[in-house]
Amino acid sequence: MNVLVTGGAGYIGSHTSKLLKKAGYVPVAFDNLSNGWAEWVKFGPFAFGDIRDEEALSRALTGFKIEAVIHFAAKAYVEESTRLPEVYFDNNVNGTISLLKAMKRAGTKTLVFSSSCATYGNAQTPTIREDHPQAPTNPYGLSKLMCEQVISAAAPVLGLRYAMLRYFNVIGNDPEGEIFERHEPETHVLPNLVSSAMSGGSFCLFGTNHDTPDGTAVRDYVHVMDLGQAHIRAITELSARERLVSNVGTGAGTSVRELLAIVEKELALRVHVEEKPIRPGDPPRLVADDRYLRTWFDHTFKSAGQAVREIAATSRARA
Repeated sequence: MNVLVTGGAGYIGSHTSKLLKKAGYVPVAFDNLSNGWAEWVKFGPFAFGDIRDEEALSRALTGFKIEAVIHFAAKAYVEESTRLPEVYFDNNVNGTISLLKAMKRAGTKTLVFSSSCATYGNAQTPTIREDHPQAPTNPYGLSKLMCEQVISAAAPVLGLRYAMLRYFNVIGNDPEGEIFERHEPETHVLPNLVSSAMSGGSFCLFGTNHDTPDGTAVRDYVHVMDLGQAHIRAITELSARERLVSNVGTGAGTSVRELLAIVEKELALRVHVEEKPIRPGDPPRLVADDRYLRTWFDHTFKSAGQAVREIAATSRARA
């Protein structure tokens, strides 16, 4: 099966493409390289294009005889979205609409959408079930919720089978080191923690007065390879059902201070911390209720410690 991976040159898209190839699929990366890397497209063909470009999408879908789409392409920085909301709505929502139009033209009937726990907003319960109210606290989360709504409304008309995977905080690298997390600038907490520990530089800890046990934000950290496997499993699930809406998380929360302690323990290094104010739109706690996930994705998730060791190994190999 040929699978179009929008955002296939990015962090999650490239890792998922590697897993798709291993599973016998042909991943076709669709990316404009605004946040991706051409050298990460090494597991299948590359179709260059912007997610808002219906014609480019249509050419890719028909030219590569695509049977399913995994839709990662999006702008995905919470803080940036509070400063540039119009950019996020244009890229994420209009891009999804363009993709649906192109899929209609091409007759492609299977879509796995990369949604987000950011659609829930502030958690009203210790862990978040799929039926938790969706009240995003930032434009990024709102854009993902709007995409969900567009897909849900269009699917019956288009005859579309779809999955919407609301995943939590993604960490880790390809354990073989072939690809790895790479953003410029890097805003994600774990690579910045590891980098600070290994370089002796400062780590900026945003928010020490959250309403959490130690005052720092609590998140459910999901390894990127586990997340990629969930997307592949969702394609299989859609052969037997028309709709799948699910969290992808471990069901366990880790605070930033706890993550810092894991990094220091695994690397036997100290991290110099600079405390900063809470970033706009940053909820105090986001942890998945994973009970429904485990009904269709029977999987053992990697630990944060494993992710730390993999990131450190990749960093040393690149040094």
